[in-house]
Amino acid sequence: MRLLASVLAALMMAGCAVGPNYKRPSVGAPEVTRGQIGPAEAASLADLPWWRVFDDPVLHQLVGEAIHENHDLRTAVARIEQYRQLVGVARADLLPHAGYEGDASRQRQFLFPLPNTTFNSFLGDFNLAWEIDIWGRIRRATESARADYFGAQAYRRGVMLTLVSDVAQAYFELLDLDRELEIAHLSTDTFEHTLELFTRQYRGGVGTRLEVSRGSAAVAQAAATIPDIERAIIAKENQLSVLLGRSPGAIPRGAPLEAQRTLPELPMGLPAQLLERRPDIVQAEEAIVAANANVGVAVGNFFPRLGLSTLYGGQSSEIENVVKGTGNVWAIAGSLAGPIFQGGRLLSNYRASQAAWEQTVQQYQATALNAFAEVSNALVSQQKLKGIREQKERQVRALKDAVDISLERYTVGTSTYFEVLEAQQQLFPAQNELVRTTRDQLAIVVVLYRALGGGWNLDVEHWTPTEAPAAATGDSMS
Repeated sequence: MRLLASVLAALMMAGCAVGPNYKRPSVGAPEVTRGQIGPAEAASLADLPWWRVFDDPVLHQLVGEAIHENHDLRTAVARIEQYRQLVGVARADLLPHAGYEGDASRQRQFLFPLPNTTFNSFLGDFNLAWEIDIWGRIRRATESARADYFGAQAYRRGVMLTLVSDVAQAYFELLDLDRELEIAHLSTDTFEHTLELFTRQYRGGVGTRLEVSRGSAAVAQAAATIPDIERAIIAKENQLSVLLGRSPGAIPRGAPLEAQRTLPELPMGLPAQLLERRPDIVQAEEAIVAANANVGVAVGNFFPRLGLSTLYGGQSSEIENVVKGTGNVWAIAGSLAGPIFQGGRLLSNYRASQAAWEQTVQQYQATALNAFAEVSNALVSQQKLKGIREQKERQVRALKDAVDISLERYTVGTSTYFEVLEAQQQLFPAQNELVRTTRDQLAIVVVLYRALGGGWNLDVEHWTPTEAPAAATGDSMS
């Protein structure tokens, strides 16, 4: 009865766990994202599933394939399973451990002055051992393992979000290269026509050999860009193939770059929402929870451990008597063990746990601040790219007019070949810059969606589209 009373008292004391309880560290979240126009709203671009941000069916297909086949994502899934099982390992110490034992031996003893004796010994028993978690040391260890498990889940969501973003961004870069290749072919054809014009003028006695040479050099320069862009296209397709978890190969295209559409601008949401939505911030916070629990484990090591053990079985010199009542053996024992002096090991371990906790706090705060900066940078870039796009379009229109005017002037003999080549050599790089600006406008939406923790409210199994792409509601990027 006294033993039972002691056990019950210990169980009642086990309601509290030593060590600090977790409290989220404070982060100086701004009230409004820097660069945001208008008041902050709770609604956010991150509330949308990724397939509603862009309406290209081919892109949807590629992202869906990447989610199913990407090896980094499969690694993250295996990592989750690993940490889930480690939670079970840590939690198992809360329960009694039962086992069995069997032993059979034959030995000879010399007992002076008796003659030598040879005899058999057989033993079979079941045993039970239980460490009562009075101070919560085991519960803190379980709490740490569970936080690692939740952190692994956040890591997988981060991999999924990054994967979606990387596929979309690489896809737009591929469309950009396609358009640049078209411009390279167009510029080569244009310079060839100009060279024909110079050649005719030279043969007619109006032009000079210098004009023909400069025209031929312009053709070669333009033609040299074609294989370079083709090389870049192959490299980009291979990059996408790796993201899709397939061998290098061709990548299908949907709408051309200028025809890609995005949703109208949506609010960014409240900056403080990032603390709940960004996978990297959630993972960093779970690391704090785990480190905080490990401090509790270190504190619990200073206290004694209370254990109960019991044994029941049989022992006899004859194997058939092991299971008979005459051979029964049993034992019940309680143990109390605690440290007195260990050379400072426990204290050093506690201080190391505190230092590890401080590291996770600093990493969490740095991750949060970096997230606020990333959202602001992407938002400002999105706004400024509009103005850049307008000026690039204006520049291309002006240079096209300059090319037409210079050709007319050269034909009637009022300008030199240099004006024609200069106008053409300025036009085609300007067209490439306009295409890259268009690409950047699409890519910055991808960056902004990732920075906001897009798709935060989607369950993992719902990260592939279950609906047909809706008709575009935004303005054309062309």
